[in-house]
Amino acid sequence: MRILLLSAYNAVSHQYWIEGLVGQFPEYHWEILTLPDRHFSWRLRGNSLTWAMGNKRELLEQHWDLILATSMVDLSSLRGMVPALGQIPTLVYFHENQFAYPRSQYQTHSPVEPQLQSIYTALCADRLLFNTEYNRTTFLDGAKQLLKKLPDHVPAGIVERLESNSEVLPVPLAHDVPSHSAKRQKSALQITWAARWEYDKGPERLLSILQSLEFRGIDYQLCLLGQAFRQRPKEFDQIESLFCHRMVQFGFAESRKVYLNWLLQSDVILSTSHHEFQGLSVLEAVACGAVPVLPNEQSYPCLFGREYLYDGDEEAVEQLVQLAKAERGSVAPSVDRFRWEHCRGRYRELLESATERG
Repeated sequence: MRILLLSAYNAVSHQYWIEGLVGQFPEYHWEILTLPDRHFSWRLRGNSLTWAMGNKRELLEQHWDLILATSMVDLSSLRGMVPALGQIPTLVYFHENQFAYPRSQYQTHSPVEPQLQSIYTALCADRLLFNTEYNRTTFLDGAKQLLKKLPDHVPAGIVERLESNSEVLPVPLAHDVPSHSAKRQKSALQITWAARWEYDKGPERLLSILQSLEFRGIDYQLCLLGQAFRQRPKEFDQIESLFCHRMVQFGFAESRKVYLNWLLQSDVILSTSHHEFQGLSVLEAVACGAVPVLPNEQSYPCLFGREYLYDGDEEAVEQLVQLAKAERGSVAPSVDRFRWEHCRGRYRELLESATERG
């Protein structure tokens, strides 16, 4: 089977998914086109132009059994510019959706155009796949609300059609993520935070929780992992200054092996995110044995029981205090259902049944 995989804004989680797919299904012939995850507005609007009118056109016009595209691909425009793609069975995978992103004060572009584009791309698909139920629900609800606001000539039944063609299929954990066993807690609780160092990951909430832990006199170590950018929220500078005596790691791990080793040493994985569509870093940490302490919002209630979720900073602090006081390390919940051995069969079924329908 010849599969054309298109990733128009190839963020880290998208790369992770692609590597897993290719590694799990080497019997398929994969051709992968990606574009860098920068210049968001241009990338979203221009990916079809870049591919169709650039040096990839000959590749696009070859015979393909299946197109597997991420939701940021402008599929309707691409098919218009490369008619040969129009009749090829297509699956669209949603790592995120344009309706559930928190708005930054620095964002000047309107969300309406990318939201409409994602609807058009979804309508081109034979099947829509979402990494979590939260992602699926917020996309469908957002599409419904947007279509209600449009002035006229909006066909009926669009959202119902999309809903009937959709299902949840997570990004599986990478093959190198180890399985954990119960840990005996060290003298100091090791708290790990692993996310992009940006506003939407809640640095102000992280700072507040750490300040409360200090006030309570809790003995802990702090491991801050994740990708930082040229401009990062000021809270990270404050955290580096105020909690240097707690810090065992501050910044991007030097390798994947080192990163996983930090996760294996962690007692707790703390999230303060304001936006999470799946949360691969949290799932990897839990797989390595860390107990999750997570906001009771976004994708997390779809993934973990209420005992691992918090409403408000003080509830998060209380959970951390109780974990620090525990004589033995608490046992993390199982995330084996996110491993490839549990997901491979459904991925294969979808890939092969799509070509049969085509």
